[in-house]
Amino acid sequence: MEQDKWELWESLTLSNDFMFSKVMRDKEICRETLEILLDKKIGEITYIDNQKTIDINYDAKSVRLDVYVEDENRIYNIEMQVVNKKNLAKRSRYYQSMIDLNAIEKGEIYRDLKESIVIFICKFDPFGEGLSKYTFENICNENKELYLKDGTSKVFFNTKDYYKERSEDAKSFLEYIEKEKLNENNFVKKIEQKIRNIKENKEWRAEFMTILMREQEIARDNFEKGMAEGVVKGRQEGREEGIAEGVVKGREEGIKKEREKSIKTLVGVYRELDFEDEIIEKKLIEKYGLTKEEAEKYLK
Repeated sequence: MEQDKWELWESLTLSNDFMFSKVMRDKEICRETLEILLDKKIGEITYIDNQKTIDINYDAKSVRLDVYVEDENRIYNIEMQVVNKKNLAKRSRYYQSMIDLNAIEKGEIYRDLKESIVIFICKFDPFGEGLSKYTFENICNENKELYLKDGTSKVFFNTKDYYKERSEDAKSFLEYIEKEKLNENNFVKKIEQKIRNIKENKEWRAEFMTILMREQEIARDNFEKGMAEGVVKGRQEGREEGIAEGVVKGREEGIKKEREKSIKTLVGVYRELDFEDEIIEKKLIEKYGLTKEEAEKYLK
């Protein structure tokens, strides 16, 4: 088990949101990333928080942001997205509204709200139009040259079509994320070195292992709960068909049901940690003895 965790840690790339957030803790790398992606100079940035959790009130849905920084005029939120959950448009809307509400709760008034830019780096084409970059701002339907100028924009990058980027730096950066291989770009080399340094950091490795352990404990608790429910169900059925037979049947159904739940939970954990499907598939085959076809079925 420890070996598995070690292998997972060593396999982390920039597309994993845990690693991405740690790399972006480097202020200079974070600022350069923004400049490369937005093709504009960025002032001195301040970390509002890293992997900031915004929770407006007790009954509101909280949101965790991977990277949340600001300069003199703008707030920037950068998110890494590996799996296409087909909800990015609504998520970007929600993130932007929560950023504004968070600022207002801290005492800012509407007039003084900073511009906010929500950025998603996607390892898929989020809108299926074959663009490497999609930028959305609010405009008037009746006059396409009239912008609302509410200070908000949403930018989605598609690493699949990285080669269409006009900027060589942006092209190299997106290629690095897509192929997960080092190229000759100096900024990419800087990031690669940062990742190596992070993997040697015992504190961050322990933090990652703790996250894995917590998720595995949740999966195990769900499995044990299902086993107990299966026994109860078997006993109830046993009153009608024979207690012994009912217990066996209940156990079998409980085991089957919770095995499936355990597999699905594991898939969810690894996807939440932004592991590639190939790595998840390998772990399912090793841990549960699934065939490649069975593993692919769970991944779908």
